[in-house]
Amino acid sequence: MRKKTHSKPGHRDARGPSQRQLRAGELVRRALAEIVARGDIQDPELSSRPITISEVRMSPDLRHAVCFVAPLGGGDAVALADALTRVRGYLRGQLSHEVTFKFMPDLSFEADVSFDRAEAVDRLLHSPKVARDLDADDHDEDDNPNEDNGN
Repeated sequence: MRKKTHSKPGHRDARGPSQRQLRAGELVRRALAEIVARGDIQDPELSSRPITISEVRMSPDLRHAVCFVAPLGGGDAVALADALTRVRGYLRGQLSHEVTFKFMPDLSFEADVSFDRAEAVDRLLHSPKVARDLDADDHDEDDNPNEDNGN
């Protein structure tokens, strides 16, 4: 028989976000992308800059949204997140015209470093040292006489 765990109401243990959180996050992400794409933001640092909002993570009560942003074509993602934080009141007001929630979430912006990590892994996998090691592994498999090749 399975033992029941006692957890707080609304606490999801370590299972990840609920479907409700994922749907709300995607709704906020799309609406923010449209708001930013319109170019109505009066901040000089943001007006001429292409931005991607890669993900929005919502809190379980949907009152807080963490938006992960990066500049398209590279650049300083931290400076971009700081600039968006400066205009978050305006963005929250515009967001209230686009989506309907019982409580409009408080927005916070963080630099999305997942693209940088993916690029670093790609560079590592394509480095000469890794290619040499992979070639050595391929030759070891071909030279092993004890291995059955399916014949």
